[in-house]
Amino acid sequence: MLDPEKILSQFNPATGEIVGAAVVQRHLHDLRGCFGDAGAFEAAAAAGNPLLYSVGAFEPAKGDGDLHYGAGRLMPGKIGDEYFMTKGHLHSWRAAAEIYIGLAGEGVMLLEDLLTGESRMVPLRPQGVVYVPGHTAHRTVNVGKAPLTYLGVYPAKAGHDYDAIAKRNFRCLILERNGRPTMIERS
Repeated sequence: MLDPEKILSQFNPATGEIVGAAVVQRHLHDLRGCFGDAGAFEAAAAAGNPLLYSVGAFEPAKGDGDLHYGAGRLMPGKIGDEYFMTKGHLHSWRAAAEIYIGLAGEGVMLLEDLLTGESRMVPLRPQGVVYVPGHTAHRTVNVGKAPLTYLGVYPAKAGHDYDAIAKRNFRCLILERNGRPTMIERS
């Protein structure tokens, strides 16, 4: 039987905080190599190291049928024409799917299917749900002017593989073009 504190948790949809969750914060310098415009990144990094996002993970149990969830808060902003984003990841158990539930703000998910090579940009908005299939790298991007908050729900055994993305990065970028988010191939 689970500890009662592991069965019930609370989160704040405005801040993306989960009571009792382990929180990871990522600052600009933590995303070196993620943005497409290295010169714009270095200029921004020389000016400071602002917090780009935080994610709190709630992991009540670790059995085969159990679920974990995380709440994220991604700040608005850009490096050059590229919107602030998360590092992105694959699941260590590649077959694991995940759902993202938009709470506040305006964002998109960048999805890259490892099996077909297809990349997609999918809207992530309040009360919207994005299904991330297994074998899919995924990155969250804030394309609005306010913080983007969301929940992610995934199998307990999914794991997070950030190293695979750090080595090869995503094939596409999300840039502002004519006032709108646009997906383009990385050059």
